[in-house]
Amino acid sequence: MKKLTMMSVLTLVMVVLAGCMYPEDQKAKNQIPYEDQINQVQNAIDGYKEKNQGLLPIKTTEKDTPIYQKYPIDFKKIIPQYMAEYPGNSFEAGGVFQYVLINAETEPEVKLSDLRIAEMIRDIKIRIRSQGYPPYKDHIAGNVYSLDYSKLGYKEDPVVYSPFSGQDLPFVVTGDGEVYVDYRIDLMQIIQKGDIDYQPGDDIRGLLVRDSAFVPAYSLPYTIDSETNDPIFLVN
Repeated sequence: MKKLTMMSVLTLVMVVLAGCMYPEDQKAKNQIPYEDQINQVQNAIDGYKEKNQGLLPIKTTEKDTPIYQKYPIDFKKIIPQYMAEYPGNSFEAGGVFQYVLINAETEPEVKLSDLRIAEMIRDIKIRIRSQGYPPYKDHIAGNVYSLDYSKLGYKEDPVVYSPFSGQDLPFVVTGDGEVYVDYRIDLMQIIQKGDIDYQPGDDIRGLLVRDSAFVPAYSLPYTIDSETNDPIFLVN
């Protein structure tokens, strides 16, 4: 009996240690969206639209809401008639994703916005407000800058995991203190592969969403440099 008890304790310790081996951000990366959940919501959206003369079950947002945050799905309008319950990975069910629509005025398509990014941005902005101004580091383009995070109390520069490339991406800040994720690394990879149908002056963020379940919700618009073909901020 003692041997059995000892084995049980050792097993428990191994499980705990295994969990400790993975930092919280690594655990977060494993919380991936499930295709069947997205498809279920898409079917519900299509059914609602058909039964309601083209109307969409979305929440009301401000007119100037960024495009990838503009059409959040209102599950109260489609549950339980069009789907039985909230998707398990949705914010409404305690998950980390907000379900949104793109192409809402043409062919509405369900995508996901990672709300953990919003939490990271909120923390950076709180630190900026406590200091009174953004501690700019380098001028990137137009009204876009990098930040000196050491002056905000960070030991390391904060980054966000990209669902598009699997890489860690930095943040940028505008002159008015708004913080965004910088997706130039992801966009460069896509551009280098070719098969793009954009011209200088076009917003090329559609390259990110065309083959992904996600949207770059907290981003500035980008375009293509007419000389180098590199992704650049589409700002004044």
